Order: sequence, then C-alpha cells, then structure tokens
Amino acid sequence: MDWNRINRVSGQIVDSSLRVHSGLGPGLLESAYRACLAYELRKRSLAVSEEVGLPVVYDSQRLEIGYRIDILVENLIVVEIKSVAEIAPIHKAQLLSYLKLSGKPLGLLLNFNVVRMKDGIVRMRNG
Repeated sequence: MDWNRINRVSGQIVDSSLRVHSGLGPGLLESAYRACLAYELRKRSLAVSEEVGLPVVYDSQRLEIGYRIDILVENLIVVEIKSVAEIAPIHKAQLLSYLKLSGKPLGLLLNFNVVRMKDGIVRMRNG
C-alpha cells in the first residue's frame, strides 16, 4: 500500500473540496457538491468515478442492494458527500461500512453544509 500516494491524493481531494465550498457555500443539495467536486478532481487529472455500485456479500452471495459510493478517486479513496446540519455517528458508520465492503484503504466524509469546510471533513482508514 503506497500511503504516500494515498495521502497526496487525499490532500488534493481536501483542497478541491475547499475550492468547491468557497465557490458554492453551504445550503445546496449533495448532488450539486458531488458534481462540482468530481469536476474539480478531474481538472487535476485524477481518475474519478461517481455513484459506484457497492454490492454486499452475504453467505457467499453477492447481492446488489443499491449501495453507492458517491465518488471513488483513483480507485483508492472513497468520498462520501453530505449536506447536513452536523455529522452524526451514523454517517461515520456508513463510511466505515463502505470502506469494509469496498476494501479501499481510505475514506473521506465531506459535509458541505458548514460555515468553514475544514469543520466538515472526516478522514477514516480501513482497518
């Protein structure tokens, strides 16, 4: 696992989220922030996938239940977008579950409904 690369990409995601938040401010729908963040990341020549299907494996069966990763960056980092009054424990649990299901090493929970974006960023490692 190349944590130097993961940390560099993570830094670019955080920087991009600050830029999007600065341009849009709080109060919009998650879909608006997702689209703008994906655009900003692509401008940085990062590989970005949106709304990535995430199956659940139960009893050796792969079940397409409808879970979706908001943004997957460089096939390494799960980005979960929120636009809520505050991050709740269930939001962190959701990101942790997505990390476990996907096997990705790092996740970022980004809440754009804050006055200062730095207050809306949660970083989580898988494992």
